[in-house]
Amino acid sequence: MKRLEECIVKYGKALNKDVLKVDAFLNHQIDPDLMMKLGKDFVEHFKDTPITKVVTIETSGIAPSVMLGYLLHVPVVFMKKSKSKIVDDNVYTANIHSFTKGIDYEITCSKDYLAKDDQVLFIDDFMANGEACIGGIKIIEQSGASVAGIGIVIEKAFQPGRKKVEALGYPVYSQARIASLDKDMITFVEE
Repeated sequence: MKRLEECIVKYGKALNKDVLKVDAFLNHQIDPDLMMKLGKDFVEHFKDTPITKVVTIETSGIAPSVMLGYLLHVPVVFMKKSKSKIVDDNVYTANIHSFTKGIDYEITCSKDYLAKDDQVLFIDDFMANGEACIGGIKIIEQSGASVAGIGIVIEKAFQPGRKKVEALGYPVYSQARIASLDKDMITFVEE
C-alpha cells in the first residue's frame, strides 16, 4: 500500500537490521486518516470473505482494527497481553514470544467474545517471526471459530513469520512488506 510505505519512509526509523520504529503514526502516536486508509485497504482485499469479527492483540493492532470493524459493521475483539482483575478464568490463552521486547508472555481472550460460528479476520501491526499471529490463531482455534483471513500492517519479509503462518494453512496479506532494514535505511519488497 503506497500511502503506508510513504509514511514508513517519512516517519519510520530503522534502528538496526531488525527493528523498525513507527511510533510517529502507528504505535504511540496514531494517524487516524492513515488508519482509515488501512481499514479500507483491508476491506478491499477481504471483500469476498465473510467476516463476523475482527480480532487483534493489544495495543498497536487496535487502531487499524477499529477502523476495519467500523467499515465492516462487525465487533472488534482484542486479546490482552496482561491479566486484568476484572477478567475471570473464563478465557482462552496462548503463550507467545515478543521479538521486539525479547520476552515471553501469555495472551488471553474472554470466551464471551469468540464463538464457534465466528468468521474471524485476524489483524496485527507487525509480522516478524510470526509468534503473535500464531498465538492469535491458537486462541481463535480454541474457540472453535474459523480464521477467515490474516491481515498484517507491516511485514518484515526477511524474517520467517509469513512462512510459519502459511505452513499452518493460512495465507497472509501484508499492506507493506519490508525486504531489509539497516541503520536509517528501509527497503521494500518489490511486488
